[in-house]
Amino acid sequence: MEENVVTMILKNGTPTGIIQANLDEWIGVSYKIPRNKLKECKELKDINNTGVYILIGVDEETGNNRAYIGEAENIYKRLLQHNKSKEFWSECLVFVSQDNSLNKAHIKYIENELYGKAINVDRFIIENESQPTKSSLDGADEIRANKFCKKVQLLTSLYGYHLFDEIIKNDKEILQEKILYLTNNKIEYARGILTDEGFVILKGSKIKEGISEGISPSLLKFAERERNSKNIVKGEFVKDYLCSSPSMAGVIVLGRNCNGYREWKSKDGKTLKDIING
Repeated sequence: MEENVVTMILKNGTPTGIIQANLDEWIGVSYKIPRNKLKECKELKDINNTGVYILIGVDEETGNNRAYIGEAENIYKRLLQHNKSKEFWSECLVFVSQDNSLNKAHIKYIENELYGKAINVDRFIIENESQPTKSSLDGADEIRANKFCKKVQLLTSLYGYHLFDEIIKNDKEILQEKILYLTNNKIEYARGILTDEGFVILKGSKIKEGISEGISPSLLKFAERERNSKNIVKGEFVKDYLCSSPSMAGVIVLGRNCNGYREWKSKDGKTLKDIING
């Protein structure tokens, strides 16, 4: 397992202000900048350098995360332009080279790679109107750009945005003995797995028809919204689906109140609660 040493500086003295992040043996520097702090960041080191950036916001109606991925030869100047032209964002992530060693070709390549990854992962609404053009790089330039791209993805997750993170990182994570099952009246509806991020309902799982009249009022709108997700087609999950907890996953699948720690069970009938307690 690769280890990374990260240095983080709270530029305003609080975790809600401007944050600077550096990685050992990395040519870049990164900042997380709240939109209301944009004017304050003009003095940040290397903020006028070439790099890539991500605008982050939330859809007020659906609560879905939104992101715009871009590049610029002068990051600060571009952010000022977006402050006037784009309304959805509340925070931006900036990734620039400390010595301005990235050129236009590098950042166009990186922008395209990040856009493609975000689209494939499909966890944010991507606000870009079209796929960015990918420049052609050879040899050392391509290696340098790919390394920079990986650091951008790592730091984006560290800032709390899983824009580039696969819900299930690889098939090895879905070991047969880790899979849990959700049944109702002896009918198996769903398979799931507990991960570091939450509880994942696995692709191919189904939802029970209808919503119970006895469901808690606080859960009714949640169940209705989640069951109308684009990830459920004709009652079946068409992709792995991340939930905040096993209980919320159970509410979606069964359409009723659910204690996920008691109702999700292993193949041999052991409850998730018993599995966690050892």
